[in-house]
Amino acid sequence: MQQQSQQTARHRASSARRLLRRNVAIALAVTATAAVLAAPSASAGTGRAYSGSVVTDVKTAAAFDYDAGEIPENITVNPDGSVTLSLLGSCAVCERTDAPQLMRISASGQRTVLATGQLGEAISGNTRGDDGTVYYSVFAPGNADRNGVYALGQDGASQRIAALPIGSGPNGLAIDPAGDTLYIADSFQATIWSVPVTGGAVTPWLTDAALAPVPTEALPIGANGLRFHNGALWVSNFNQGTLLQVPVTPTGAAGPIRQVAGGLPNIDDLSFLTPWSDVVFVAQNGSS
Repeated sequence: MQQQSQQTARHRASSARRLLRRNVAIALAVTATAAVLAAPSASAGTGRAYSGSVVTDVKTAAAFDYDAGEIPENITVNPDGSVTLSLLGSCAVCERTDAPQLMRISASGQRTVLATGQLGEAISGNTRGDDGTVYYSVFAPGNADRNGVYALGQDGASQRIAALPIGSGPNGLAIDPAGDTLYIADSFQATIWSVPVTGGAVTPWLTDAALAPVPTEALPIGANGLRFHNGALWVSNFNQGTLLQVPVTPTGAAGPIRQVAGGLPNIDDLSFLTPWSDVVFVAQNGSS
């Protein structure tokens, strides 16, 4: 029975890899299934790769139609077993003209649209505060009145709580363990911004060449996914293909950047197996 389950999981993973190669284009994106189904895994502490199956008996919770403009980007797991998912809408390398959406998907697969952006925008990162507030990034090229981070109130209304300057590309979001500060990956400015969860003016928490995009790439995207884990902020760099660890000092400042892994072209979002595990999953767009 165990061998049969492993074979089934490998078959599903193989099918998912074929699906990703066929449908997933390079964008400010991570597919909803990539983090589990088509993600290499490694030990965050040792850098050791795992050759066996870390996650087995995988099943599809929700399927999306890329050709219809459903382009999953970022995912947050909620305490009730539901997930909050960003849908990009328009695609940087295809002819999609759909408005982006933020939606909740229940454990049974029911979808509820929480917020809808404007045409030409992208809803990229999202995260959840301790009080249940949902935060999400809106990348609005050329529109200073829309570009930034939004909070979804308990009444269902969205409000921009942090404006990012024109030329910035807000992407991944993470809240510090204390629940007080929101961190924003800027995919264009080689910067991670910080802002109180209550909103206000953004502050550059870290600016470094390790976070920068590669300007000669078709899609110059640098810092992408963000996760807090064991006293550090983990960052992926899409163009440079790196996974980075940034320790947080007792004063809240950024410590020296450490490259955990390289050679991961088009790396997007990342996640850890559990809050206590040293196994990290990364998604690579357009790659198995």
